Amino acid sequence: MASPPEVDLAEYERLRAENIRLKEIILASARRKADDLSPAIKSSEPPAARRRTIRLSQSPPDAQPAPPTPTPTPMPRSTTFSSSLASAILDAVSLSPGAAKIRADEFDARKELVLRPANTRKLLPNRIPALLVLPLVDRTVVAAGNILGNVGFWHADREPGVAETDGAFEYLPHQGPVAAIVAHPALPQKIYSCSHGGEICHMDAEKESFNIIHSCDYPVYSLCQAPDSASCLYFGGANGTLKLFDERMGKVSTTWDSHDNAVNSIDFHPEKKHMLATSSTDKTARVWDLRRLEKNNKDCLKVLQHDSSVQSAYFSPSGRMLATTSLDDTVRVFEGDDFDSSHIINHNNQTGRWISSFKAIWGWNDRDLFIGNMKRAIDVISVGSSSDGGGLISASRSACLQSQHMTTIPCRLSAHPYKVGHLACASSGSVFLWTRA
Repeated sequence: MASPPEVDLAEYERLRAENIRLKEIILASARRKADDLSPAIKSSEPPAARRRTIRLSQSPPDAQPAPPTPTPTPMPRSTTFSSSLASAILDAVSLSPGAAKIRADEFDARKELVLRPANTRKLLPNRIPALLVLPLVDRTVVAAGNILGNVGFWHADREPGVAETDGAFEYLPHQGPVAAIVAHPALPQKIYSCSHGGEICHMDAEKESFNIIHSCDYPVYSLCQAPDSASCLYFGGANGTLKLFDERMGKVSTTWDSHDNAVNSIDFHPEKKHMLATSSTDKTARVWDLRRLEKNNKDCLKVLQHDSSVQSAYFSPSGRMLATTSLDDTVRVFEGDDFDSSHIINHNNQTGRWISSFKAIWGWNDRDLFIGNMKRAIDVISVGSSSDGGGLISASRSACLQSQHMTTIPCRLSAHPYKVGHLACASSGSVFLWTRA
């Protein structure tokens, strides 16, 4: 016999109350677990972005290169040069660069360059895409930038083991890979660098300080100073624009729409101060006359077409020739008033993803070009032209500089502007200084 309706209703209410009680117990337990997990979750969250400062770096362990734009490891904060490094630079600055006349007529790079064990240095962690021998008359100080944003300095003349730093100094002024480092011969104590993070940094040895003087929202790939004004910085970005930043004004004063893709290098003619050359991922190198260059105008003097991305375009010491390096596996040498005549040298420029691209540089005369080799060597390209400058006779790979002490592929090279036969090269954090035998 069925229970009376009022009995069933009472049982239902009892069961409902019991279910509510059990759910409240479960919810209370879940809240306690969430409270216990909160500190752990918060501690695993990445720190909020902080205002960037220059920090003294402590080298992290070597590792395979990270993604193209790695995040620097937080390091102790520093906004000053090492005093000993600043003194080394400033002591050399006291000599007049104008008094240093280099003579490279009798220099033979194929026979005279050697790499001694003492002239090798592990300077930075990871790959080095930017390298410069500072324009100091009687001193050899090498500046290098890596893909982590570090900039390192090596006082190569210092006796090994004398100072606790052994002549090597490391800083972290950038958030992204360092693309270029420049210093003007008239003011070598003022060093500038740019990065894929969009910053241009001024490193002043005289004031022993670092400052980000300009920042933009796209990567900066190239940097160059005007020959007659150290404060006029020309830089090229990923968007193909060429910009003039005037440090005296503290802003970009002019912008030119120069290429259809990233500007990989900028170089001024050594004699004609109004003329410059650029190279780009858009498969061209271009020669410009600043006197007739207007805003958003690609009206250049010459377009040098290639079959693939052009990584560099540099004038020879006399300015009579222009050498380009392209991913189409060529080094090309152009000559003449309009750079109409040329010679093509086949060269393996396929460095791959994890090695910086090759860029052929001139030495101390119009005869020698230097470029890295995938076999941990440096190729010397000999260039011949008529004595009256009337035409290019030949250009070919004539020698290969190899040493058991060069343990990495030398992707970046820089020639000392005053010491004939001092050639620096760098790759995976290491710097090597070739000198005359």
